[in-house]
Amino acid sequence: MTEKTRFIPYQPKTILNSHKRVDHWFWSRYSAYPYQGCQHGCKFCYAREEKYSPYDNADEFATTIKVKENAANLLRRALSRKPVDIVCLGDYQPAERKFRITRQMLEVCRDLGFPVFMLSRSPLILRDLDVLQQINHQATSAVAFSIISTPDSSNHPKVVKMEHLAPRVEKRFAAMQEIAKAGILTGTCFMPILPGICDDEANLENVVRWTAESGGKFVLASSLTLADKQKDFFFDFLQESCPELLDSYRHWYPPGSYAPWNYDWEAIALRVRDLCHRYGISDRMPRPIIPGDKFTVNKRIVEQLANTAYVMEINHKPTRIIWEYRKAAWAVEDLQTDIRLVYATMGIKGLQSIPGIPESIIPIVEKIIAGFN
Repeated sequence: MTEKTRFIPYQPKTILNSHKRVDHWFWSRYSAYPYQGCQHGCKFCYAREEKYSPYDNADEFATTIKVKENAANLLRRALSRKPVDIVCLGDYQPAERKFRITRQMLEVCRDLGFPVFMLSRSPLILRDLDVLQQINHQATSAVAFSIISTPDSSNHPKVVKMEHLAPRVEKRFAAMQEIAKAGILTGTCFMPILPGICDDEANLENVVRWTAESGGKFVLASSLTLADKQKDFFFDFLQESCPELLDSYRHWYPPGSYAPWNYDWEAIALRVRDLCHRYGISDRMPRPIIPGDKFTVNKRIVEQLANTAYVMEINHKPTRIIWEYRKAAWAVEDLQTDIRLVYATMGIKGLQSIPGIPESIIPIVEKIIAGFN
């Protein structure tokens, strides 16, 4: 029997998370969330980890939902003092039908001219398609759907059980199609790819194919992470519902591990990349363009450097070189001048004067700049 959900309205003092640098997956600088806990209750959700969850008991995550009733007012106040950049908002769990706080937060972003990124596991997002389109006309909107299997994948029944109360995946793809038809950038967050469940060749291809056929432009792939009480919770679920998987997961996630060990995650990521290329989409989310942004070229350079770092990582390149690309991306992101002007004025010495760019990456940055001229 499913436990009845409790809703606890409260008024937090803050709502906006301001990140030092943009996220290289979703390109957001800010994030704000209207609820704590999630009725979808996916068994693998990282949000049960101690650093994210306010609950002592991991079971409460799906049955006790804390509602930030003043979220929209807090967001308006916070964003009015911030430079315009992408805000990651959520979410569309069933509570949103009743409280409509996510819609209120979207309206704040629209009113203040902030672009948004939405990550959803529900077609309920279509209710707010009007606001998303309004934002997309004046700034930019992007939507990704959390999807890790398709109905024609052999292990789909296991995934359905693990996703608990999440809407059927067919409805998510149908919503993706509507979002794409509305001219909004959309795709799939193939996160997490569950080892031994979602990583077989057929499922990898199915997720990419369904995304492409639904108008999605990207599939972002990431591995399962397990920490502290979420790890205990997930292992208890496996013991009860999928005992045949428990020994394998104990092997992949030994004590003290967070990401999988003894498991070639990079090979899975490379396979997703190959499949995306075959179906004419990307395994990276294109960085949305913010109209009127005077640092667009800088941000395009950051995108290329960050994407190169990702490709090098899944190809097992040396960690030192990968981090040089990341540091260069951060340095260009932090630059408060059009990098083309720096280069046009001082040449390579100008690039060398930018704090944080490793010397080895400067010729690469120079070459990228040349491509924009």
